[in-house]
Amino acid sequence: MTVSRGKDSSPAPSGLLPAPAIAAILSGTHNDPFSVLGVHAAGKGFVARCFIPGAETVVAETLSGTEIGALERRDDAGFFEGPVSVRKEQPVRYRARNAGGEWIVVDPYSFGPVLGPMDDYYIREGSHLRLFDKMGAHQIWHDGAEGFHFAVWAPNARRVSVVGSFNDWDGRRHVMRLRADTGIWEIFIPAVPPGAPYKYEILDSEGVLQPLKADPFARRSELRPDTASVTTGEIEQAWEDEAHRRHWAEVDQRRQPISIYEVHAASWQRRDDGGMLTWDELASRLIPYCVDMGFTHIEFLPISEYPYDPSWGYQTTGLYAPTARFGEPEGFARFVNGCHKVGIGVILDWVPAHFPTDEHGLRWFDGTALYEHADPRKGFHPDWNTAIYNFGRDEVAAYLINNALYWAEKFHVDGLRVDAVASMLYLDYSRKHGEWVPNEYGGNENLEAVRFLQTMNTRLYGIHQGVLTIAEESTSWPKVSHPVHTGGLGFGFKWNMGFMHDTLQYLSREPVHRKFHHNDMTFGLLYAFSENFVLPLSHDEVVHGKGSLIAKMAGDDWQKFANLRAYYGFMWGYPGKKLLFMGQEFAQWREWSEERPLDWNLLEYHPHEGMRRLIRDLNGTYRSKPALHARDCEGDGFEWLIADDRDNSVFAWLRKAPGEKLVAVVTNFTPVYREHYDIPLPVAGRWREILNTDAEIYGGSGKGNGGAAYAEKRSNGGIVATITLPPLATLMLEQD
Repeated sequence: MTVSRGKDSSPAPSGLLPAPAIAAILSGTHNDPFSVLGVHAAGKGFVARCFIPGAETVVAETLSGTEIGALERRDDAGFFEGPVSVRKEQPVRYRARNAGGEWIVVDPYSFGPVLGPMDDYYIREGSHLRLFDKMGAHQIWHDGAEGFHFAVWAPNARRVSVVGSFNDWDGRRHVMRLRADTGIWEIFIPAVPPGAPYKYEILDSEGVLQPLKADPFARRSELRPDTASVTTGEIEQAWEDEAHRRHWAEVDQRRQPISIYEVHAASWQRRDDGGMLTWDELASRLIPYCVDMGFTHIEFLPISEYPYDPSWGYQTTGLYAPTARFGEPEGFARFVNGCHKVGIGVILDWVPAHFPTDEHGLRWFDGTALYEHADPRKGFHPDWNTAIYNFGRDEVAAYLINNALYWAEKFHVDGLRVDAVASMLYLDYSRKHGEWVPNEYGGNENLEAVRFLQTMNTRLYGIHQGVLTIAEESTSWPKVSHPVHTGGLGFGFKWNMGFMHDTLQYLSREPVHRKFHHNDMTFGLLYAFSENFVLPLSHDEVVHGKGSLIAKMAGDDWQKFANLRAYYGFMWGYPGKKLLFMGQEFAQWREWSEERPLDWNLLEYHPHEGMRRLIRDLNGTYRSKPALHARDCEGDGFEWLIADDRDNSVFAWLRKAPGEKLVAVVTNFTPVYREHYDIPLPVAGRWREILNTDAEIYGGSGKGNGGAAYAEKRSNGGIVATITLPPLATLMLEQD
């Protein structure tokens, strides 16, 4: 470690500190207070110096309480200095007194550094994979005392101090030590308790005071509108999820049933008084609900600390801190543990693409563009008025990669859905000509972001084998969910935005017009196996005036429900993993708003309760029939039976998996009841009707095939089943 020292650091030959150095300590401008405060050699003995505002007398003691010398008050502001009876430089404490009483101060400047040269090496190299254990605030025992060690990266700052409730937010009292090789400032402050709010006070390179900054590595934060970081101990959770984690580490995730329930934790349900549920309250309601509904995973909109409720968490100011809205971080750990005990995975929306410009956040952190690009053509996001991370800077990439590892290690999360990947990949994303800077080859690809995503996926999958990453990527960028060693980005899965767009567009049309847009439903199969896809009916489709899914459907109310039921059956039979945003499982009419809970009262009405039952049964069928999930991402698991009956708007295909019973999926997207409709099938005999979205229990008309259809060999050699197609319905038939 290299520490710079200025002219005001050296004491006089007598051991007394010169007046200019004392003035620098008192004003908070001394460039190396560790060189003068604490215990230091002076001639043949030792001297102790401290700054304790408000003290009138100070006596130095060992940490065990043995008196070692009374110090002289050199300045009435609280600077004390004097010889002490010790044999070496060591940690000490001070017994301070004034007219109001007596108190003990353990001297932070008498302790050595906590970070070591290997930390410096790996941090400089950008390969440190345990920054979350080193940076931020951590409760430790150090040289005989308990307290918190603080570390923050601010390489261009002239001075960084920890300020908080424990020092009256006085930036002069805990000025940090600079590790000049890395630009990291650190200090161990004894006796700081858990639960104490704190921030960093930073003087930039010109000596200008910056707005107080929250800790980028803070593991807990104050509840908005307050913005301070909060000291907290390590997560203490008795994990009971070994079987769950071992299962996902051993299987091929592409061949497992994955049905995701996307949740905004603040508005899924609320208390009777309108308050948000705690993690424990959410666990008691949401986990049993998802078990009953048959979902395999819960995906939360971002839960990292964020200041503004209407951002839904996508403008985060504390990537390492679970938001205080739902209680302490341990509550989230208990929630994940509860999910895992019943076999439900937890996926977090993760936002490495950009960050908000709130003054307590990362922007202009040490008076320079530290985490973001200085050039607004690369560092400012025009869509969201946010700052863009400088992915080419090793320290920034390490900050983000360590965050991904942090959630997987400390909270056992099963996966990350990475937000806004397209905005990261393209330098000209949402920018006009002249508003972006080409890469070194003259192209619009953000090569630094590509390298970052590849490294993040490589590290995360390499260390946590059971984890999955999902890219929200809306363009035709190749190999998003292919391994890095084959030129891919390394994600496990990618959202199929094309499926969502084309199918919803088709279903918004009146059935009489659908035959002219038949390709909207078939085009997706041309690329369905180019990536490992998740089919997302996400929150993005039910906000900003788009209305709910049920409101998007064409026709009168009966037809809207029938259309949506048929669509869900179509989607659960279609190749790809499933994702449904909360409220859409019971066809909420109102557009979603983060300000209120879902309209659970709708379940009192049969069409809505029927829709919920359908989703539950679709999940159960999808999970129990390997033909419907085991080859979701591979072309040999799908075969068209009827792709060109545009006049009747009928679609039929086969789902299959090696050694498993075949499942035929048939959808009629018109309100016409069709009897004697011929379906070609590969095997003669009885085909059991395992699901019918028109069943009365789901709110349908009850039309169907009496539980089974029969395929017979025709004179032309083909095998055909003549079946009844209910109006606006999807059937699933299993080879019996």
